[in-house]
Parts: sequence; structure tokens; C-alpha cells
Amino acid sequence: MTTVGTRGPRSRDAESRPAAVVLAHNHLHTRNAKTTHGLLRGPSRYHLTAVVDPLCAGHDAGGVAYGQPCGVPVVATVAESLALTPRPSICVIGVATPGGTLPAALRQGILEAADAGLTLVNGLHHLLARDPEIHRHVVAAGGTILDLREPPPVDGLRFWTGEVRSIRALRVAVLGTDCAQGKRTTTILLLDACRRRGLRTEMIYTGQTGWLQGIRHGFIFDATPNDFVCGELEKALLACAADSDPDLILLEGQSGLRNPSGPCGAEFILAGAADGVILQHAPARRYYEGLEELRLEIGPVTEEVELVRLLGCEVLAITLSHEGLEADAARATCKRIAGETGLTTALPLLDGIDDIADQLVARARAEARKRGRT
Repeated sequence: MTTVGTRGPRSRDAESRPAAVVLAHNHLHTRNAKTTHGLLRGPSRYHLTAVVDPLCAGHDAGGVAYGQPCGVPVVATVAESLALTPRPSICVIGVATPGGTLPAALRQGILEAADAGLTLVNGLHHLLARDPEIHRHVVAAGGTILDLREPPPVDGLRFWTGEVRSIRALRVAVLGTDCAQGKRTTTILLLDACRRRGLRTEMIYTGQTGWLQGIRHGFIFDATPNDFVCGELEKALLACAADSDPDLILLEGQSGLRNPSGPCGAEFILAGAADGVILQHAPARRYYEGLEELRLEIGPVTEEVELVRLLGCEVLAITLSHEGLEADAARATCKRIAGETGLTTALPLLDGIDDIADQLVARARAEARKRGRT
């Protein structure tokens, strides 16, 4: 019987995590495989045994995805992954396409995984449980489907009440000038860096990859009916504050502040009552992701900083994706943007994020004293 599973707790012990193969068919080297990239970088609620991508078979998956070997092999077929030890019991759809459509090239791999009885974990808007062919194969093999973007029943959703304003923890949103430029990765890097400095820090995930990575608190933004997005964000923040009593909560942003295909950011500032914003930007990218043919240009980062101010918040720092730039050019661009904005600016994947983490820790501790926290 095919089911759409519920989102359960993350397994803490590496040895107890279910083994999983990730499908990234011919997308591993592209931004479309950002779900795969996130799982390879970690954390992950699954033990990754292989990535299936015929174009990159024989290589290390991390080496292909972001230039750092991670010990996960790339194989050409699902059948090859089933011969590995441990044998996977999970098959994750590791691509995130514009509009969440299912690439035709992935269908055969999904059917092979279904025929092997693997649990299919899918973050696309194309719901596998509603795909007649895939559904038929899953039922025949006695498997299961977990569609992460299955819209939840509205009778279980929360409407915004304003209770979020009672949370004493500092709240910082990691927002962007476009989609697919590293907001979630930056958020996780900041989470780890602040925790290493002894600050009680938590993160709210808002996309399917955050759930796949095992982040404890959050919701899937674009699977939530619009009327309830702000309430579900508030619900996740309140649960996080009640469970962990953090000094700092980082909010993973989605899309871009002015991306016309899906503008997003005001919700985190207004409904999430953010105290500040880390702004992610890809300076070598001229047009919005997926809208290159329309020649819709991304505005200057200085305008995005001003937009955040007009929404009643402040940009605390800027983080840059160095995609499309050599290291020297990226560092020169970083220095230029810091000069133009007067803000701490960093290249997280090139030079780390220590200066911004130090800034957040100092601010959170100052806010804790001001708000009467020990």
C-alpha cells in the first residue's frame, strides 16, 4: 500500500540511520541537484551509500558536487547501488527543479527503486503517490512513498496570532537576492559556528532539504497553503523556543526578496519577527534563476539592503556565493561589496564565516542580557 508518511524525528546515531541512495540523474554537477548537495555536505537523516548519476559515475559525489570528496560514490544505476553494503532501504529524489517538476530522465531510476521495494522520499511538487505508473510499481513491490510537498490538511494548520513576539531568543533570517544561491548552507554553517562558540543556537528549516537533513524544527514553506504560511512559521518558532530555550534562532529563507516567480522574505521579517537579516547574494549571477530568457536582472545588493530596512529590519551582514568567480575575483568582489554597504561581508565556502558568527554571538548575548535572560 502506498502512503504519504509523516515527518518523524531525526535519528541521532549514525549507525541507526537508514541507508539511502540518492537519485541525481545527470544533474549532480548542476544547481538542480542542490538537495543532493545538501545531504552530501550534511547533516543528513539518512546514511548515504551512493548517488545515482550516469554522467558522473565512477567519481566521488562530493568531488563532483562541490569539489570536496566525501566518500560517497557515484554509480550509474539503481541496480549498482543495491549491491552496496549496507543495502539501501530508502531512495531520495535528489533534485529540486524549477516548479518541482519530475525530470523525465529520473523516471526510470524511480521505477527501478520502486520495483526493489525501496521507500521513495520525494521533495518535488510532482507527487509520486499521485503518479499512476509510479504508484502501480510501488504497490506491486509493497513499498512506500513519502511526498514531502504533499499539502497538509488545513484543519491542522495554524493561523498567525502574534504570539511569536513573546519569544526572547534573538531571531535572524538568512534571506537572499535569488533562489538556489546557498541560503540553507549558510544557515547551517552559522548554526555550527555559533554552537562551537558556546551559544545556544537553533535553526528553523523551511524547505524539503532541511527536513531531509534532520533539522528538528520547521515546516515546508511551499507545500503550505498561503493563508497559513505565517502561522506555521510562528508555530515552528514557538516550538523551537519551548523545546530548546535558545539564545539565537536562525530562519532559513526561501527564493529571493524580489524574484518575480516567487518573491519571498517579508514573511520571515514580519511574521517571524526577525531582529536582523543575513543577506545571501550571488554577485556573478545577472538574471534570476530560471528566468534568464526573460532577461530579468537581479537588483544591486545595496537596493536589497534598503528593501529590508523598509520592511522594518536591518541587514547585519552579507554572505556571497562565489559561483562563476575564481577565488581572487570573488575576494575582490567581497571587498567591494563590503565597501559599498559598510557591512561585514563573507565568502562562506571559500573563507569561512567566523566574523559573522562572532558578530551574531555578541549580539545574541547582549540581547539576552537586555531581555533578562541568563
